[in-house]
Amino acid sequence: MAKKWIVKEALGLLGWLVLTFAAAAVGAVASASSGVFYGQLARPAWAPPAWVFGPAWSVLYLLMGVAVWLVWRERGFRGAVTALGLNALQLAANAFWTWLFFVWRLGALAFAEILVLWVLVLATAFAFWRVRALAGALLIPYLLWVTFASALAFVVWRMNPSLLG
Repeated sequence: MAKKWIVKEALGLLGWLVLTFAAAAVGAVASASSGVFYGQLARPAWAPPAWVFGPAWSVLYLLMGVAVWLVWRERGFRGAVTALGLNALQLAANAFWTWLFFVWRLGALAFAEILVLWVLVLATAFAFWRVRALAGALLIPYLLWVTFASALAFVVWRMNPSLLG
């Protein structure tokens, strides 16, 4: 019996990680050549180098995947509809931002969208927290990163009106 439970939990975790990283892959397609574009942009002195983003986002997506798994594990699909729905929305918004900024180069719209993403991440963290505190806590680094990314997106957009019209 314990063996079945372990397999179910492991497969559940794997499934949520795959789903979370699939959303990351949608954004990654858009950011495939973002390093070159990012290098062309005027950036503030506090902007990280391009190589920081890949490892940072990898850790954040791992935390997101574990967090959603904890919520699902605690309540299942039916018991956590709101939390899981918010998670899906914030994942979609996250992937969409990359397309807005790096592919379509729409600075104003990307900035507005990242503010929506911030609200969705905050709402997801609260919803997760209500189900399981650890799940909500795992989203705090993500919220902090999106806060930082929002400020960076705004400044970079304002510094590059010709590239991010």
